[in-house]
Amino acid sequence: MSTAAVTSEKPLIAANRTDHLIFIVVTLLYWSTLYVYVPILSPFMTSRGYADVLIGVVLGSYGFIQMLVRFPLGLYSDKLHKRKPFLMLGMISGALSCLLFTIPGSWLWPLAGRMMSGVCASAWVAFTVLYAAYFASSEATKAMSNISFMTVSGQLIGMTLSGWLAGEFSYNAAFTTGIFLGLAGLVLAFAVKEPREGVSRPPISMQHLREVFKTRTLVQVSTLSILAHCVLFITMFGFTPLKATSLGASNTQLTLIVIAFMVPHAFTSLISGRWLAPRFGSMNVIAVGYALSAIFTVAIAYSPSLGWLAATQALNGLAQGMHLPLLLGLAIQPFASSKRATAMGFYQAIYSVGMFAGPFLAGFINDAFGRDYGFWLGGCFAVIALILALSWRRANAHL
Repeated sequence: MSTAAVTSEKPLIAANRTDHLIFIVVTLLYWSTLYVYVPILSPFMTSRGYADVLIGVVLGSYGFIQMLVRFPLGLYSDKLHKRKPFLMLGMISGALSCLLFTIPGSWLWPLAGRMMSGVCASAWVAFTVLYAAYFASSEATKAMSNISFMTVSGQLIGMTLSGWLAGEFSYNAAFTTGIFLGLAGLVLAFAVKEPREGVSRPPISMQHLREVFKTRTLVQVSTLSILAHCVLFITMFGFTPLKATSLGASNTQLTLIVIAFMVPHAFTSLISGRWLAPRFGSMNVIAVGYALSAIFTVAIAYSPSLGWLAATQALNGLAQGMHLPLLLGLAIQPFASSKRATAMGFYQAIYSVGMFAGPFLAGFINDAFGRDYGFWLGGCFAVIALILALSWRRANAHL
């Protein structure tokens, strides 16, 4: 084997077990501080007397900020060849987001808090790039699998704490915990290993952006992802907690609703790319995921009890885990490695449209016609995605 070949198999950063452990803990703290109030956010705003239209605006601002910030942040990170400062930015903005929610008075404070969480979420790309540098290029799939598991684990930790803290103490207890989680992550981020010269990768390129934008597969996949995130942020990360409280759920029981969604979601996220797609085809699996998501999103509106609602969440989590990971892989599949950073930056910025549009539109629908109609809107988004997926499947027989 040549020296060049051996060198190419070495990680960009020689990280030992302690370095990996520190990064894992920082990542768990990052997602925990970002999600520690998500299940209680809409009930919290309802308790303050805000209408669904304002709740929709606040929920949607999370995606709106990411639309504006994600791509420029990625460009700047590539220019500096530094990722660690952006990890710290994520922890600071996550803690500040929680702090803003504790300020009483105007609805503008929750709006500012949710917008700040959008800044926090936009820093995620730096985590993925830095962690990938801890592995040899041949182990890239292993690195992304590991970090995907960290993501789901951190979200689950945060959302599990959320309902318990609000139930045992108060809404502010969840926000205060988020502040401490963010600050703890900030302190620990100083110990994250990154060389002084930083970590380079094929950068996000404005020159490549035009070519990327013209690639039909990426445009199709991005459109499907927008619709997927519309559904996700109308339901579990939007108005499903309000449906639960209307059925008599306590804040602690909201935790069980979250777990009912997240565990099947994590399970199908693991098997969709490894087992389902190779056997049945990516577009077929994606289409089935949207069909099931449409059914069980509309079913939320007709849930007569918390047990039925938990069942809809489990099946919706199962369905959404079928298409979201596959869309991520298909987004960069057509591109050479030199263009994948640009494609991923475009894809992440574009699917943020769904994070914004879904809850924003559902808030207006709920305010005008009643809360259950927002779930019908989510179901319609899933049906549109199903039709598009079936149509594009014929044009992309290789997928």
